Amino acid sequence: MSTRKRRGGKVQQQPPHGRIRRSQMVTTFGPGAMVDLVDQAVLIGGLDYWAYPTDEPEPVLHEPRLVDALSARMRLAGITLSESKPFKQPPAGGDESGKHNGVRVLEFPQRFVCQNPRCRRLLWKSELRPVDGRYWHDCGTGKSLRMECVPVRFLGACRKGHCQEWEWDSFAHMHGAECRASQLVLEEGATGDFSEITVRCLTCKGPPQQLVVALPSANKDQGLFKCKGHRPWLGGDADEKCEEWLRLLVRTASNSYFSQVVSALTVPEPGKDLDDVLGVHWATLQAATDVSLPAFRTIPDIGRALEGWDDDTVLRAVQAKIAGAATAREPLRTAEFKQFVAQPVEEPGERPGPEEFFARQLAVGDPLPHVARIVLASKLREVRAQIGFTRLEPSTPDLQGEYDLAVESAPLGLNTDWLPATEVLGEGVFLQISEASLEAWEARPAVKKRENELDAGYAAWRKTLQPESQERTPGFPGARYYMLHSLSHLLISAISLECGYSASAIKERIYCSPPGTDPAGRMAAILLSTGSSGSEGTLGGLVEQGRRLLPHLQFAWDLGRLCANDPVCAGHSPEKDHAERFLEGAACHGCLFVAETSCERFNRFLDRSLVVPTVGRDPKLAFFSERP
Repeated sequence: MSTRKRRGGKVQQQPPHGRIRRSQMVTTFGPGAMVDLVDQAVLIGGLDYWAYPTDEPEPVLHEPRLVDALSARMRLAGITLSESKPFKQPPAGGDESGKHNGVRVLEFPQRFVCQNPRCRRLLWKSELRPVDGRYWHDCGTGKSLRMECVPVRFLGACRKGHCQEWEWDSFAHMHGAECRASQLVLEEGATGDFSEITVRCLTCKGPPQQLVVALPSANKDQGLFKCKGHRPWLGGDADEKCEEWLRLLVRTASNSYFSQVVSALTVPEPGKDLDDVLGVHWATLQAATDVSLPAFRTIPDIGRALEGWDDDTVLRAVQAKIAGAATAREPLRTAEFKQFVAQPVEEPGERPGPEEFFARQLAVGDPLPHVARIVLASKLREVRAQIGFTRLEPSTPDLQGEYDLAVESAPLGLNTDWLPATEVLGEGVFLQISEASLEAWEARPAVKKRENELDAGYAAWRKTLQPESQERTPGFPGARYYMLHSLSHLLISAISLECGYSASAIKERIYCSPPGTDPAGRMAAILLSTGSSGSEGTLGGLVEQGRRLLPHLQFAWDLGRLCANDPVCAGHSPEKDHAERFLEGAACHGCLFVAETSCERFNRFLDRSLVVPTVGRDPKLAFFSERP
């Protein structure tokens, strides 16, 4: 929001109403997210309302692998990503708000509640008196009876991401009385319990309506009202038809916004180097001919990028790209896995160069049990792009980290051909598990029995979704993924105690093949990384821990053996679980759960009994049946 004050005949720009880290604008607080500022509740505007300074270069990011992976998804949504500017970092902002600076937001909701315990009127913003950015209600006569009002903490939303004011008037008069001039009161009771929140009308004096009847548990088959298809973050004329039922939502609840983020590491991909260069400079090179190409090479950036390719090779690649005959890329994580596995063994004194990816295989004297290789990545670059968001229920990516092309999500903008993205520079440790050990473990009867239990829990979870969501949800990831994911969480907790980074700063990336994959293409590895959105990167503390992975594996084994909630935790089965914990086995806050910034699956698909022996379980169920 941009406002100005006039003092002494001069127009002064006001500071921004709030500040959010740029990296958070791609995850937690992207377009359509609800944010509580100091004095206001706002809705982050869509990409059409993101402003960049006109006198500075746009913060464009390039990652050709990610562009190719997302192009089909975006075209299905009616968006063709720009060749020259596919990703942009959020605006940096500044000390002053303005037309070409920062992100515009909308005050939402527009309904407020008077804080006077004797009043508690539910009012529109237009009925209040604004003073210094706050809103006041004249409950009686005199300034002493003027009370501040706060935004109501409830609103309506649907599974398609639409959001609107809750139907307060209709809800308060569900008893059937007609009221043309309603005066609503929202009362929350002495304890603040949800069952004590009621809405009543002072005009018709009808009975109070309990807000608890609007919760999904009270209306499993259908809601009370139909969604009106409002998309206020996209502008006033962005409404669309919607047949979903409106759901009551707490504005600051964790299910109010689920960002859909797809990321890719910048890794060399043989045979695609020239295609990548063309993608970055396509706005210019698409017009290349045998006459114009020599002139284009005089441009410093293009000249440096085309070094090593003659004119004929470049022109053939340009014509192939125009004709759509470029070679297809491998899936995101498959290409990354192959690059990590193909890295040479490190040599003494070898140091990273200017490239964005540098990794070397650790020369291990005594091989670790069940570990195929350890790769130390001293330089990593990850580009994370947001493609949409959902409310009420998160959508589930596949094992490549990509979302189903048919998954419907709320759009980020109406008239943009780019996506918000952020760049993370850092380091990591890549741990590949022995395929022979995994296949032998998967063949054990105890493991197959446990996998059936986990599969039954997964099937029960899918039944809780809407029918269309069931069709678009990826299949059961298999016991292999549960084991790798659980081992990753145990290693995060173990390594964080010595590497200099907190556990919340270490992020996992699981490389796992789905069940039924051809043996030649199976993946089983974990990448633990940390990074910074700044240009400096990190300090190397995590890479050094990869050199002493054996004690970390031993500590992780000790951590997983016993949980504070055992034997209840160890004995948990997701099959026919009355608590509806369908997506985890032996896992809880006392053992495996980590910060959501670290976990790529919201602390789901976890079972430590598949990694280490646990109380009451067959030791043969554990991949590491003995301490490493």
